[in-house]
Amino acid sequence: MALLAEAAADSTPSAIISLLQISVATVVATILARALRGYVPDVVLLLGFGVLLGPHVLGTAGTAGGVELISQLGLGMLFLLAGYELDPRVLRGKSGPTAWVTWLISLALATLVVALAAPQVGFAAHVAVGIAMTSTALGTLLPILKQAGLLDSALGRAVLRHGAIGELGPILAMSVLLSSRNPVAAIVVLALFAIAAVLFAVVPRHLLDRVPDIRRLLIDMGGSTVQLPVRMVLLLLLTLMGIAEVFELDVVLGAFAAGMILRILVQDEDPLIESDMNTIGFGLLIPVFFVVSGMGIDPSAIAENPLRWLLFVLAIAVARGVPVWVTEKYFSHGTNLTSGRERAQLALYSATGLPIIVAVTEVATTAELIDQDVASILVAAGATTVLLFPLLARLLGPGATDKAAVG
Repeated sequence: MALLAEAAADSTPSAIISLLQISVATVVATILARALRGYVPDVVLLLGFGVLLGPHVLGTAGTAGGVELISQLGLGMLFLLAGYELDPRVLRGKSGPTAWVTWLISLALATLVVALAAPQVGFAAHVAVGIAMTSTALGTLLPILKQAGLLDSALGRAVLRHGAIGELGPILAMSVLLSSRNPVAAIVVLALFAIAAVLFAVVPRHLLDRVPDIRRLLIDMGGSTVQLPVRMVLLLLLTLMGIAEVFELDVVLGAFAAGMILRILVQDEDPLIESDMNTIGFGLLIPVFFVVSGMGIDPSAIAENPLRWLLFVLAIAVARGVPVWVTEKYFSHGTNLTSGRERAQLALYSATGLPIIVAVTEVATTAELIDQDVASILVAAGATTVLLFPLLARLLGPGATDKAAVG
């Protein structure tokens, strides 16, 4: 492997050659995931192929020549879809504030665990790793819940509730706590961004309601070679990501806000737009993002510190899963799960995190808060949660064997 990597390092692969290899990896990963009956999610396989193709192993694919840009668009599309899936109805009543309190407890617990485990590093590094450990991969869990027929159940709604906060909370925390500004200035900038996002939601919605011809125009120009609604979605995504970048916030926040705005504008009136977004996102952009993310994982760092990798997996389970289980059992919010089996499933689903972990480690390594070895192990731990925790949750459920076969 080392000789292959050294030989490949002598010649930088072109963007087309890199994208060709990434494309092959996305197809093979999908087929393998299907052959493995869903027990190994394709996200984990995509990361694995990224490790194989990346500079730490074969070194036959790179991120130069626009590949990194496609990856960033994939990251944006992933969080746009996550924001679009956020249904405000699941956060109504006491359950929404309870989910927020649960996440804050998780963040405090995770930060404390990291501080005790690595007191030699700075507080900012403790917070960065703590944020990563408290995320929930809602976008990754949605297909799993749909395949298992759980999306409209009490358990499914609970997963959506904690998953929404498990994505939105870390995104906001990244913008405030990992910013180069002081926290007060960061909150002010975040508020300004929120005002801009509200304007982007209210003004177009007002126009759509007052001028029906605009809606008819969008519908009429939604097919054939025009695809105006799709182009408008991409414009919205890039605009909010651009505003976030101007405000020196993470572009993930802009993408998530774009998804929430899109849900307000569409309001189930154009069922095809979600299908179009899934086609663009999961057909091209998002798989490229995960393969490119895998290229940054150094397997030697994991091999040299397998205990640290295992401890990260356990720490994520404790820091995120345990507070969810405790609040669901002991804090009444009107929609509590009554079954101990379902509470355990909810805790495992809520502790499943990867996309936010990738985003946080990118920000933290760029800011030199953590080194690449820690980032590699943390991302590998996140991939392990995606592989292991949903599987355990499905095995805990009734009829688990049949549901696993469907998956």
